[in-house]
Amino acid sequence: MPSALNEVPAAPVLSGPSRKRWTRAECASLDASGLLDQQHLELVEGELIDKMGKNRPHVNALAVMHAWLLRVFGERFVNQEAPIDVSPEDNPSNGPEPDIIVLNRDFLNFRSANPSPQDLHLVVEVADTTLNFDLTVKAALYARAGIAEYWVLDVQGRRLIVHRHPQSGKYATILVYNEQEEVAPLAAPHAMFKAADAFPD
Repeated sequence: MPSALNEVPAAPVLSGPSRKRWTRAECASLDASGLLDQQHLELVEGELIDKMGKNRPHVNALAVMHAWLLRVFGERFVNQEAPIDVSPEDNPSNGPEPDIIVLNRDFLNFRSANPSPQDLHLVVEVADTTLNFDLTVKAALYARAGIAEYWVLDVQGRRLIVHRHPQSGKYATILVYNEQEEVAPLAAPHAMFKAADAFPD
């Protein structure tokens, strides 16, 4: 039986030198100038987050989850590390690139614009060193956007944390599935995923 996640860990207090707050427009300008070449960054709450340096357990878990979602939804509906839009209020300072997104229509429909929250069945983050960030900052960002379902695959904890029913900027339902438990996406209720499958011994 999945357990409820009653308390999300508090986000760390930022200290130290002042930080430059970025907008999507500024990041696009840097990208066009070539200054962001060879870097894999995403913009979250005005900060550029480094998505590089994933270890092997993270890579393996991501590969398993991606392959499973492709089988369930089809290759034209699943993207890896693709940018999405969030709420209109958050868009100017956020350009998240979730590890995996599941679209509710063929990705060829998105020729210039990013998918919006209403275009998404599911957003998945695979968390190793970023668990607290994914459960707090990312979860709040996705909930404010009204993204219907958000999964966090916790590599170190060998569990899956499922967020559903965004309401007033928070997910009303957060359930934790241990590695022997199964859960199905809301958009594919007959397709069961067991967290253990993502963590080969």
